[in-house]
Amino acid sequence: MSTKNKIQLTKDGFQDLQNELNELINEKLPVVVKRISVARDKGDLSENTEYQNAKEDKEIIDARITEIEDVIKRAEVVNKTKSKTLIGIGSEVVIYPKNNKKNQRTITLVGEFEGDVEQGKISVVSPLGKALLGKKQDDETVVVAPAGDIVYVVAKVK
Repeated sequence: MSTKNKIQLTKDGFQDLQNELNELINEKLPVVVKRISVARDKGDLSENTEYQNAKEDKEIIDARITEIEDVIKRAEVVNKTKSKTLIGIGSEVVIYPKNNKKNQRTITLVGEFEGDVEQGKISVVSPLGKALLGKKQDDETVVVAPAGDIVYVVAKVK
């Protein structure tokens, strides 16, 4: 398998996906299968919204299971960078837009399927993640965004 088909994940991200997969297979899927069975026993399926909803829920769960299994199969678990100077996967970084030092925020660079902006986890394949890789404290980097280019300053690499 070529490396471009690999999906980089941190150890934590890989474990989170495995946990989600186990929850889907062992908890959520059996519940929705039971809902389908109960709804099917109520008769006419063409007008049975309970049955239709349960089938849709099962399709969503099945699709997510397939997606996670594919990611896990292609996963390359990478060690978090140990560097406190160069930014890499796993780095915790304090950044701010140039000329707006008061707007500092702390982010952590994570693998492609681990990104969660609300938790401050930025994927290394996102525009911001790509722009920060390899940078160090006091470096400036330009992020190409739909609203226009944004220059960020790296205040600290933790």
